[in-house]
Amino acid sequence: MQADIMLPTDAIREWVYNLWLAAGSSTQEARLTADHLVGANLAGHDSHGVGMVAPYVRSLKAGELQLNQKLSVVTDADTLLVVDGNRGIGQSIAFQMMELAIERARRQGVVIVGLRNTHHIGRVGHWAEQAIAAGLASIHFTNVVSRPLVAPHGGSQGRFGTNPLTVGLPRRNGPPILLDFATSAIAVGKVRVAYNKQGQVQSGVLIDNEGTPTTNPAVMYEDPIGALLTAAGHKGYALAMVCDLLGSALFGGNTPHPDRLRIPGLYNNTLAIVFDPARFGEGAHFEQETSAFIEYVQSAKRSDPKNPIEVPGDAERRYRVLRAKALPVDAGTLRTLDEAATNINAMRGTSLPPASSLVAR
Repeated sequence: MQADIMLPTDAIREWVYNLWLAAGSSTQEARLTADHLVGANLAGHDSHGVGMVAPYVRSLKAGELQLNQKLSVVTDADTLLVVDGNRGIGQSIAFQMMELAIERARRQGVVIVGLRNTHHIGRVGHWAEQAIAAGLASIHFTNVVSRPLVAPHGGSQGRFGTNPLTVGLPRRNGPPILLDFATSAIAVGKVRVAYNKQGQVQSGVLIDNEGTPTTNPAVMYEDPIGALLTAAGHKGYALAMVCDLLGSALFGGNTPHPDRLRIPGLYNNTLAIVFDPARFGEGAHFEQETSAFIEYVQSAKRSDPKNPIEVPGDAERRYRVLRAKALPVDAGTLRTLDEAATNINAMRGTSLPPASSLVAR
């Protein structure tokens, strides 16, 4: 497997910001996008980090991704909203949705928002963290509308996306709890990273086009195409279906279907439930119970004494410390960043330097 290349964190964040400025984004949209993508790398989720720049640029070039879009409100029943993202860049559209949800939840105590027809919203945990920063809890059911990547339990062909489930819980006396996982065995972006590194993925997550288990990530990018498996077998499959139906179809969003594929578009729909936990009136109890429960859980004998028992959100906090100054990027991803800059320069007549120029020589 190829060794990683280290990119200065601040420099690559500014490079991504300048790329989206050159593409035509407003300063706010470019900043939101750069902060989100680099933030995903900082949190250890390289699958949703700067490696998404090239797919986004391809979508922009194809006329799928639309820049500088504003939310359209479709249904407004005060504590229940449906909004349309107008195919806007997800890092801006989801931010707008969460701003609206936070305002309603503060006023009413709870709000349910269905967001449909938006370009890829990236790492969904980022949006739960936006709620957490406002002192609010949130639950997110998200679907993916693109080339079907994940096989149903008992099937051998892709029929739906990686459909993440996300929960954020704020705490006054400790770090927040953040659950954010794909309902597939692993995120497809992790397969992309392995493919770019010319490495392998772990066993039990991929099948080839004949349904045979494999560790070769090429089955997701080279014909004949295989599929990802669901997390926890039938349980992940059931959660994925709920994310498609509750997180999209219920409020007018699309589910994967051959007639709706807009390659290279990459779209999300998401249902966000945002609420003020203080309205329950049990804040002191929650803090006491949470601290005691975490202490009890972490008192269990470790299967590996070298590795701590972490709670949801610990891994992201640990990675942010490790990657504060530099981000590891594989050579394949770096090439796609340079290609993205070349595409933007050709489209817009700009002179954005390649991302590879940031690598220390």
